Amino acid sequence: MPFYNARCTLPACLDSILSQTLQDWELIAVDDHGDDGSREWLQLHSHFDPRIHVIRNPDQGLVSALNHGLQHCSSEWVARMDADDIMHPERLETQWQHFQGNPALCLSATQVRLFPEESIRAGYREYLRWQNQCCSSDDIANQIYVESPFAHPSVCFRKSVVSDLGGYHKGMFPEDYDLWLRLFHSGHCMEKIRKALLDWRESPQRISRTDPRCSRHSFDGLKATYLSKDHRFQRKKDNFIIWGAGRKTRQRCRHLLDLGYQPKAWIDIDPEKIGKEFEGIPVIDWRQLDRFPNAFILIYVGNHGARDKITAALASLGLNLGEDFLAMT
Repeated sequence: MPFYNARCTLPACLDSILSQTLQDWELIAVDDHGDDGSREWLQLHSHFDPRIHVIRNPDQGLVSALNHGLQHCSSEWVARMDADDIMHPERLETQWQHFQGNPALCLSATQVRLFPEESIRAGYREYLRWQNQCCSSDDIANQIYVESPFAHPSVCFRKSVVSDLGGYHKGMFPEDYDLWLRLFHSGHCMEKIRKALLDWRESPQRISRTDPRCSRHSFDGLKATYLSKDHRFQRKKDNFIIWGAGRKTRQRCRHLLDLGYQPKAWIDIDPEKIGKEFEGIPVIDWRQLDRFPNAFILIYVGNHGARDKITAALASLGLNLGEDFLAMT
């Protein structure tokens, strides 16, 4: 649990950890050089509970704190936690049982609840709806490029696997999403428990809102990098189509095109676009897909509800998610 100036939220967070039904745990709390007394407060509690270990990040920043904390974890099973969130009392026990029931499992996440209710905007509510429905290993594999499929502080993983992959990587991208993509591309099994076992705090100070590493541009670049290596895309890289011909959509897929891949066509539902060309590539109606047999389709349209409608349309043509098409946003 990295922390930085979390004195206001740490008491509720620590109470939720102390209240776990599984009591055989250690807390590695990594101070990232805050100045609000959080470290001293936790150190005081560590005097009364030897399971609490407070260490200082030798460098600075979240990625460094995560890797430093990981090195100090003595267990093979590492549960992530953030200092402003709250665990359900059965979280650790449920995830432990998840691993015991599935020896091949590398990562166990849980559904989450957002709080406080009055701070939740429509966009984040929709993201949470999608994330909480993306649970099985197949769901995760087929939707890995839509968004980060896990709330980071809900995750528990095998330390040896993550360490073998080099831990968290630092760069102009979200470090957690990059790790999930590396685990997926390495063939590791990841699942989500269909229970909300974490209360995930929403606030204007959330890193995903304030850090440029979590910008749309950074996400799109990361997705394109890993998609270009995905065997499902690689087998059709010379015969793929992008659904979405609007300006924003073409900006989202620019990273992929800049890697040297060129679609055979754009798909759009706007009759004013159909029949035109963008960058020398024709815009077609989705019902004209028979002009491009066996083409692989990438859905880049990001409007709320559009992905589900497009998936249904492609399914009506006998196409299968993960095999014939993937959603990218």
